[in-house]
Amino acid sequence: MTATQWITDIALLLVVFRQLRESRLDLKSFLLPLGIVSFVAHQYLSSVPTDGNDLVLVGVLIAIGAVLGIVGGIYTRVRAVGEHVLIKAGVVSALLWVLGMGSRMTFQLWSEHGGADSIARFSVAHSITSDQAWVAAFVLMALTEVVTRLGTIYLRSRMVQTSTPLVRVPARAA
Repeated sequence: MTATQWITDIALLLVVFRQLRESRLDLKSFLLPLGIVSFVAHQYLSSVPTDGNDLVLVGVLIAIGAVLGIVGGIYTRVRAVGEHVLIKAGVVSALLWVLGMGSRMTFQLWSEHGGADSIARFSVAHSITSDQAWVAAFVLMALTEVVTRLGTIYLRSRMVQTSTPLVRVPARAA
């Protein structure tokens, strides 16, 4: 792994640790993780192969990313305090984030340090045509996880902001 790959992988892992402390939901809360995954996508996603079962691999990993992101967003505490919305990643949210981001880093390390032959055999047996299919699948998984997590948090923040306590209106005297 290159220094850039280590830095981006670790930065993505650290994003959630920043949210273990309750903080205000603001533009930075969205732009930082989106910026990191956009950089990764720009650096490593040159194409999405469509031969053999490449799209199946991509689709499965995108679906896993979506599940991790949505569940992670659900297990992030979102609450309104005055005019501000505060968020705090829960233990489940943090574990899912580390699981998703860590699995990609682990796969990459494994592929570079002894796992390449196993991956090649698996790829041949399942009609995955190139290493670019794996790259595209994992990058799109990360992108999907980030977008769905942020989307879930955004929707929940809108619900919290628009929910108002019920106020009893006294009946008019006849």
